[in-house]
Amino acid sequence: MRRREFIAGLAGVAALPLAARAQQPKVLRVGLLNGVSFEGSYAGPAAAIRRGLQEAGFVDGQNLAIEYRTADGEYERLAELAADLVRSQVAVIVAIGASTPELAARAAALNIPVLFAQGTDIVEVGLVGGLNRPAANPTGMRLATAELAAKRLDLLLELRPGASLFGYLDNSSSSPSFETNVENLMTAARLKGRELVVFDAATEEDIASAFSGIALNRVRALVVGPDAFLNTRQKQIIELAAESRLATVYATRGAVMLGGLMSYGVHANVTNDLYRLAGIYAGRILKGEMPAELPITLPARFEFVINRTTAQAMRVALPSRLLIRADEVIG
Repeated sequence: MRRREFIAGLAGVAALPLAARAQQPKVLRVGLLNGVSFEGSYAGPAAAIRRGLQEAGFVDGQNLAIEYRTADGEYERLAELAADLVRSQVAVIVAIGASTPELAARAAALNIPVLFAQGTDIVEVGLVGGLNRPAANPTGMRLATAELAAKRLDLLLELRPGASLFGYLDNSSSSPSFETNVENLMTAARLKGRELVVFDAATEEDIASAFSGIALNRVRALVVGPDAFLNTRQKQIIELAAESRLATVYATRGAVMLGGLMSYGVHANVTNDLYRLAGIYAGRILKGEMPAELPITLPARFEFVINRTTAQAMRVALPSRLLIRADEVIG
């Protein structure tokens, strides 16, 4: 009797590791692709995506493994990085930043669901077939609308009503909608009887050269595009704008918090929610939902922010009508 009990006890001990392993959750892989970095201004979006995944039931390090890939501004590497994610056997790719990452991911992952979170006109550049039913593959969150660039120009016109020449700084290497954005701004400027000079910057040196061109052309005010690379160089742009006392409007509130003059764009809380929703969408896809069943999500709340301290330092007079319309005045 004791011998049988002893053998049964051994069997129970031997079975414990197997049972423990059987109870461990299956680990799924999600790829995060960015054209610039997951640090600085893109640390927050990555964290919001992780929160969304957690809300959907997937925790990094437990039942989920996140594979990060970033091109560090070298956009020609994106296709290679997307292919590497495919080889890593990720179940879904979440691409953030400019739309180039999404296009690279879609090309490399024909059979892997792709989620995007960016500000390009997603239908126009061919990412999706429509907003309500995206198609067989990608879906995601659009973080801007086509009207925002023209709205930023209008704000500068109110600030500099006597100016005839305005500038637009963007990065053609990272956004397929660059030419469309330029055309829309050109049209808006022409309707107001103004001219627009375009400055294309893909490196720190390009930004410095652009501001030299701004001074040479006597540009009075500047619109900065919502490019992923330019977002990582906000401090450089803000310092150059301050040195030349150039009235500048940015796409994000974060630029104004760093000392930029004005910003108009999607409300920061909405942006964070959309990145979080991208994580939730990824979790739903991991559970078996199809991207085509998940509609494109658009922003519905925007904010206009002014830095009065910067305006005073640059000796830029702020019209009372702009101050009244601002959602927030810093300083």
